Amino acid sequence: MNIMSDEIIKIAIFQKKEIRKQLYNGEWWFSVVDVIAALTDSVNPRDYWFRMKVRVKSDDGFELSTICRQLKMLSSDGKKYETDCVNTEGLFRIIQSIPSPKAELFKRWLAWVGYERVQEIENPELAQKRMKAIYRAKGYEDEWIERRIRGIETRGKLTDEWDRRDIKGEIEYAILTSEISKAAFDITPSQHKKLKGIKRHNLRDHMSTLELLFTELGEAATKEITQVDDAYGMIGNKNVAKRGGAVAGTARKQLENETGKKVVTKKELFAKIK
Repeated sequence: MNIMSDEIIKIAIFQKKEIRKQLYNGEWWFSVVDVIAALTDSVNPRDYWFRMKVRVKSDDGFELSTICRQLKMLSSDGKKYETDCVNTEGLFRIIQSIPSPKAELFKRWLAWVGYERVQEIENPELAQKRMKAIYRAKGYEDEWIERRIRGIETRGKLTDEWDRRDIKGEIEYAILTSEISKAAFDITPSQHKKLKGIKRHNLRDHMSTLELLFTELGEAATKEITQVDDAYGMIGNKNVAKRGGAVAGTARKQLENETGKKVVTKKELFAKIK
């Protein structure tokens, strides 16, 4: 399991602007509209990108779309859509066509992002350290960060187990995750998000330490039961996901009875996360 597979690494930050990125065939691919938004401060980066493609083709005959690849990325409505993405080499070509005082600074930032990837391949612990630094910069407490990191590791081990048992892709992962959540918290992840009033952002980044704890327990229990039952395919694993989630659900209810407090909270963990 590689901690680099978690969604947290799919957001890069350049001067407080989020740039979505995705690892494809061993290299980073970046959302073009996000880069344009960061470099130009345009209120409509999609329109800027459309006009830019027309202008560049008219000026020198080169079509920017030829260096792009359509990859699915999370949008502001919480869903994934195909969007134009380019690798590092392609981004340098695009930057040449954007008149921005930030261009040189962005090039240095881009080179560092690529270098970070090389470092993390050689030493995976660096990825974890950088992740912790990002969370601290956002205002999270160390206790929460440690729980979040452990949860990412547990999640990775579970999805690795699912991969070995003919569970493929994000859609099937989502179905099984929803079963774990319903058994653990009596609500689905989408209902959990709605309760917290979030759309685009990662639900787990808005969970309390206890919510993360019971999420991790449900997924750890699911992995263990999966191995014991030797579950294979969606039908068997869906049943196991319910049982694994129920382990966390039973523990959660017992804690709620003891404390008189609900584990699932409506309030977002940090107001500064936007």
